[in-house]
Amino acid sequence: MAEVLTVRAALELEVFSRTTVRVYAGERNLDRPVRWVHTGEIPDIHRFLTGQEMLLTAGLGMGTTSLEQRAFIRRLADARAAVLVVELAGRMFDAMPEAVIEEAEAAGLPLVGLADEIPFVETSAQVHEVLVGMRVKQMIAEEATSQAFMDLLLADEDYVGVVRELARRSGHPVVLEDVAHQMLAYGGATPEADQVVDEWSAHSRAIHERHTSLATQDSGVPTAPAASFREVAPCARQPVVLRGESWGWLHLLHGGRRPSPPELRTLERAAAAIAISLLSERESGARASQRQTALLNRLLLGDITGERFVILALALGQDLRGRELVVVTAWAGDEEPTKDHLLARLMEDAGWPAVVGDTGDFDVAVVGLPTGTDAGRVRTLLTEHGARAGVSRIVEPTALPLALRQSRSAASVAAAASTAEVRHFDDLGALRLLVALSEGPELRRYVEDELGPLLEHDALAKNPLLPTLRTFLDCGGNKARAAEELFIQRRTLYHRLDKLSEILGLDLTQVNNQQRLQLAVRGHDLLRKPTLRRT
Repeated sequence: MAEVLTVRAALELEVFSRTTVRVYAGERNLDRPVRWVHTGEIPDIHRFLTGQEMLLTAGLGMGTTSLEQRAFIRRLADARAAVLVVELAGRMFDAMPEAVIEEAEAAGLPLVGLADEIPFVETSAQVHEVLVGMRVKQMIAEEATSQAFMDLLLADEDYVGVVRELARRSGHPVVLEDVAHQMLAYGGATPEADQVVDEWSAHSRAIHERHTSLATQDSGVPTAPAASFREVAPCARQPVVLRGESWGWLHLLHGGRRPSPPELRTLERAAAAIAISLLSERESGARASQRQTALLNRLLLGDITGERFVILALALGQDLRGRELVVVTAWAGDEEPTKDHLLARLMEDAGWPAVVGDTGDFDVAVVGLPTGTDAGRVRTLLTEHGARAGVSRIVEPTALPLALRQSRSAASVAAAASTAEVRHFDDLGALRLLVALSEGPELRRYVEDELGPLLEHDALAKNPLLPTLRTFLDCGGNKARAAEELFIQRRTLYHRLDKLSEILGLDLTQVNNQQRLQLAVRGHDLLRKPTLRRT
């Protein structure tokens, strides 16, 4: 059975075999979809059409003059009727009026004449039976698709498994990429798709980023989910969204055969499953309450607003209403996490309501501060317990998504420090830019360009020089202070600095060189430590 009932297929139903059926106009559009059947004998029947209907009529409302008949056809075409079926058994017409034929052909409206009377009620019943059957079949298939993706998630499959299943169900190759256009998974490979994948940057960046347009589907099935699809031949793509931001894109390489609305809905479900799988990776070592973690992740996903988050938190026993809020992100460390959730325990001991989520390497808490308490109190509490953490600005509920990003940035810097420290977002300065750059390839390129020769040297040397460079820069280029910090003689320091200048090809006495190297060293530290994963 066809996925969409077309005019051509509808005219092949049994009821139409009882008479002679002739197509008078609009034959080029016989593959239009039919969404419904309507009957009527009034001149303004178009007012009751919503588009893609098969209109059955004996012609009583079409008018007796050419002018009336042409106007009738134009109104039907403007109402997006799929086809006009006229009974030519003598009640109004014995033959199709020429004006009707001419106007229908000009408007591209399929015009069909029936030589004999047929029961319109039975015609409607047969068409509706097919439409309902197709819809039921489609719903069963969509339910099976949703269940298949759910089964993958329950089996702890990651996005690779989801991509593989989508390729199998759609019959098209599928590619998953992150927001930096890096391909992460590829399923359903074909020689044609292999050629696209071989030049993925050109396809993803040059084609999609410069020439994308919203996909449109000429179908009787509602295509609301497709509104978020961007399509260019030969590919349709769907964003994978986490925390209200695009984490990446799921590409369906259809090779020019545009996917049907059900295939697009399958693509949408797959993108949602990938988002859940990524989130599940973050929750794999959850130590806090499942419900609090799930609520926090809904906020991270952008599924709920900050105001809604506060309302739902109350149902979990955490009353954040009427309080100033701060977000804390703490690094769990390299060791096996303990069941004693540090953030949850500290907030409970302090008597501060908080929704705490364990996201793997990092723990996140949305904390409600008592009146008169500033973020400094939170920072002091975390410092006293040796936490590596980042603290956001104090915000209202509406700004919670922004506060989440602030605390993530601060926590990334704290995680890169040589000793445990707590960072406030307002204290980051230029490090905010480095943290943002660390989430893409730019910072890695900069560090490699500035420190590459030194890192190669240190990889083979018994006495690496990067610690000396770091200390010298932290001392603001003061050699005496640097020697003291390193517990070495000045002569030894001078020798090391000369060697550094030789390796890096830079005069270390120049302030501008010190500044550029300071950024590179800080960037190198950020990249060495685990940073918040962009899921």
